[in-house]
Amino acid sequence: MTPRVVLTIAGSDSGGGAGIQADLKTFAALGVYGVSVVTAVTAQNTLGVTAIHPVPVDVVAAQLDAVLGDLSPDAVKVGMIGDPAVAELIASRVGELPNLVVDPVLVATSGSRLSGVDAVTPLLPYRCVLTPNRQEAGALVGRRVTTVAEAAGAAAELAARGPGAVVVTGSESAVDVLHADGVTTVLDGDPVPSGNNHGSGCTFSSAIAVRLAQGDPLPVAVRAAKDYVGRALAGSRDWKLGAGPGPLDHFGFSH
Repeated sequence: MTPRVVLTIAGSDSGGGAGIQADLKTFAALGVYGVSVVTAVTAQNTLGVTAIHPVPVDVVAAQLDAVLGDLSPDAVKVGMIGDPAVAELIASRVGELPNLVVDPVLVATSGSRLSGVDAVTPLLPYRCVLTPNRQEAGALVGRRVTTVAEAAGAAAELAARGPGAVVVTGSESAVDVLHADGVTTVLDGDPVPSGNNHGSGCTFSSAIAVRLAQGDPLPVAVRAAKDYVGRALAGSRDWKLGAGPGPLDHFGFSH
């Protein structure tokens, strides 16, 4: 059987826990063939980001042309963009990007800033599944988002701008809020106490893209992605990889 294809458009994490590396691990773990377009190269480990080199927009465009000209993705995940010009490029090709999932990566788990809001806003008028955490949702709507009620309000507001579907993740609380087709659903979960949560947002959005590529309805895809991230967090809970927040157990090594 030929596997389904899922494309990630995102930045590279030299530490391997987030970005393109986490996306491709998630794709492989969940049974699809991953392809990639790199938007930025970061010098990064569990302690933080020490350098960011944006990939020139013409090189990003060439990568996108190469992938779309030969491999037809069944879903597309967009992560760190960095340059608003790259966001404009992606927006201009949105008709070729099925089952689009946009993770507005603004700040790394370590606290290092990766992108500004202006690198995400060009994509907001287009239909997609938007997956900000509460901090990112707050930056996009211009106010603090800390409670479940505030997350629900932000999700509805952002969905109305064009995406149609928004999941505001609760991170450590494990309570996420999905707003889709005018309906808000609170998704409870069991918190997984762990210092190893680097790349959890990237993994979540990538897992949603995989399940959409495999034909799941959005609510099923979101719940399945949430369950997968929970297992991956639990699996790496006792890992000692690096001195800062470590990665997830994408492949179930510890189960």
